[in-house]
Amino acid sequence: MKKDKKELILGAMEQLMASTPYTEISVDSIAKQAGIGKGSIYYYFKSKDDILYMLIDQSYRRAIREYFDSVRSRKEASAPEKIENLFRSVIKRDFGENEKNILITLNLNNDMILQSKMKNVAVQEISPVLADILAQGIREGSVKTDTPKESAEMIVIMLAYFLDDATFPHNKDDMKNKLKIFAKVLETCLQTEAGSFDFFYTSLYGGTP
Repeated sequence: MKKDKKELILGAMEQLMASTPYTEISVDSIAKQAGIGKGSIYYYFKSKDDILYMLIDQSYRRAIREYFDSVRSRKEASAPEKIENLFRSVIKRDFGENEKNILITLNLNNDMILQSKMKNVAVQEISPVLADILAQGIREGSVKTDTPKESAEMIVIMLAYFLDDATFPHNKDDMKNKLKIFAKVLETCLQTEAGSFDFFYTSLYGGTP
C-alpha cells in the first residue's frame, strides 16, 4: 500500500537522524529523502521541529503498543512483571546500545527545548499506563502506594532524567550505579519484593544484580 506524504516525511526524518546530527538536517534534506517537494512538508508541518515532535510522540506510542502486545496473552502477570514488560519495551526502542535512534541522537546535542519535549511526551504517554499497572498491584497486594497516578509520573520523570546524558553526564559505570540506586528507591517506595526492578540496569548495561 502506498504511503501517504505525512508518513513519508516522518520516515525520512527518522532515517536522516540515524546518521545526521539534528542541527544539520534541513527541510530540503527531509524533502529529498522523502522524495517529495518541499512545499508538501509545509502543508503537513509548520517546521522541522514539528516533524520531530510527532516522531518522538510516535516512538513512545509504538513502545506502549509493544507493551500491550507482550502482556495481552499474560493475563495472570503480576504488576511488577507488567512494569518490567513496559519498561523493557521502552528501553529497547529508545535506549538500546546497538540502536541509533531519535532519543539517543537528541541526547548527543544541546537542544534543551527538544530534550524537554521528549521528557514531556514520556510523562504523558507512559505514566497513565504505569498508573494502571500500579493500581493493579495495589489490588493484588504486590505494590503499596496511596497515589498510583502521582507515583507513576514521578517514576517516569526520574527515569527520563537519569537516562539523559545532557542532564547528568556520566560513563557506563556511573549510570549503572545510579540505576541500581533507582531500583532500590522504587522497591522502597512501592514496597515490592527485593530485586523487582533490577532489570532497569541489567537490561540497559548487561550487568548483574
